[in-house]
Amino acid sequence: MSLSIGDKAPAFSLADQDGKIHSLKEYVGKWVLLYFYPKDDTPGCTTEACTLRDSYAGFKKLQAQVLGVSVDSVKSHGKFVKKHDLPFPLLADEQKEMVNAYGVWAKKKFMGREYMGILRNSFLIDPKGKIAKIYESVKPADHAAEVLADLKALTR
Repeated sequence: MSLSIGDKAPAFSLADQDGKIHSLKEYVGKWVLLYFYPKDDTPGCTTEACTLRDSYAGFKKLQAQVLGVSVDSVKSHGKFVKKHDLPFPLLADEQKEMVNAYGVWAKKKFMGREYMGILRNSFLIDPKGKIAKIYESVKPADHAAEVLADLKALTR
């Protein structure tokens, strides 16, 4: 499924690192940055998570919720959150329902080997639950600043 700007964001209901269930409908009225990442505690994913952590006050100021998503387990997310002191929920999509709904579970290539994995894409969802912006092939170190700049422009 290919999503476009203006589409209704696919609904979800997943557990975070503490087992608490998060669903899209509980964030109606807020901006949501839904960022998909390949694997807990790998170099690029750690850079992205820590950059979002370091910019988190800016997201809170703009009343935006950050939610990370990967197919890692609740337990794995718990260790990752604790190790890097992440202030936002990481959702465990072990059944791959959400990554498929958002079209980020795809064939990837690394060192000549093809495999299925998560594309490093993000979706900025507006307060009405529609996709306002899609970020593809995100650069982990620059992502937080890019999204904050877009949020500031969109909330003027």
